[in-house]
Amino acid sequence: MGTVCWALSTAGVGVSQQFWVAAFWRALNGFGLAIVIPALQSFIADSYEESRRGAGFGLLSFIGSVGGIGGGVVATIMAGNEFWGIPGWRCAFIFVASLSMMIGIFVFLFVDDPGRKLQFGTDKTSGRTSAPLLSGKVGAKKIKSLIWVESWEAIRSVTKVKTFQIIVLQGIVGMLPWTAMVFFTMWFELIGFDHSRTAGLLSLFAIGCAIGSFLGGLIADRISLIFPNTGRVMCAQFSAFASIPFSWFLLRVVPQSVDNWNTFAVTLLLMGLTISWCSTCANNPIFAEIVPSKHRTMVYAFDRAFEGSFSSFAAPAVGILSEKLYGYDPNSVIPKTGSVQQAYALSKALFSLMAFPWCLCCLFYTPLYVTYKQDRLDLQDRDRRRIELSSIPVKMAEIHL
Repeated sequence: MGTVCWALSTAGVGVSQQFWVAAFWRALNGFGLAIVIPALQSFIADSYEESRRGAGFGLLSFIGSVGGIGGGVVATIMAGNEFWGIPGWRCAFIFVASLSMMIGIFVFLFVDDPGRKLQFGTDKTSGRTSAPLLSGKVGAKKIKSLIWVESWEAIRSVTKVKTFQIIVLQGIVGMLPWTAMVFFTMWFELIGFDHSRTAGLLSLFAIGCAIGSFLGGLIADRISLIFPNTGRVMCAQFSAFASIPFSWFLLRVVPQSVDNWNTFAVTLLLMGLTISWCSTCANNPIFAEIVPSKHRTMVYAFDRAFEGSFSSFAAPAVGILSEKLYGYDPNSVIPKTGSVQQAYALSKALFSLMAFPWCLCCLFYTPLYVTYKQDRLDLQDRDRRRIELSSIPVKMAEIHL
């Protein structure tokens, strides 16, 4: 459903003739993404063993990043041409919508949900998946009421988990720098780089983040085998801490001149390789280990909602800081050559909105050394008791037989 919504809204943008129509379809596109991404993260959590979930989430992030880079290149090439008398940018939207619809159909037809077995279990005598048997209007009403009651109870229980609270808190703070990075394009062009060289720098950073997210998940999987209760937290803190010196070197040390393109390129690549671990090495795998499997989609949706809502304030904050505190003057910018002085002002604001939140993010991970182990053991105990209780009717039946 989410993929179909995503596909239809993307096609809607491609055929829009007015701004408000395009804005409506973009909003609907966000709705589709809000369905797809948490469900996909839950699918990965259900499909991979605990010791391999970091690699699973890393692979998901890597493929998504590579697809984003490739899609951006293809769309940019298509945008400058016409196809059958249709502007290229419209064709790009329709092309992506067609692929999305095709993927949605393939998922519906060929992908099995591993979460069904985890939620309902399998009947030992018949081998069939067990589920509540209710029929008719009364049964439908009971199912709806049970769903709402269960969802409310799940929300209450999940939000009480201390590890969940801590990860969401650090995520709210840790997403601020990533949102602030939307100003990188503007900053490089203020330094004097043209569009192509700026695009090259941003592409190297995206490639570094894609590879880094996968490597971070792999490394955390290996370390968690040695330190099961602290390994993932250590990897996340390393990544968050590494962000601080890289931001300082990139924004405050490297001379802001077009002659230093190679230095910027190497710094951005290495920065992307090291600062992109937190989600794949710790956050997403830990969520799968502290809440029941049937609540995983809801947990990932909550995390995205909280982080995305609060991090949206970062971009306006960069603009306010650069103008009010560091003296950025948009009227003095020369469009073709930029302005090094204004680039310095913007870099100071960027550094403030990146280094300080990452420092807090690193500190906020610290309580997980205590809470993660306890919450993990609590879930294992609940699962063990649930399995024991579910096996009682089977044992009684075997006794009567």
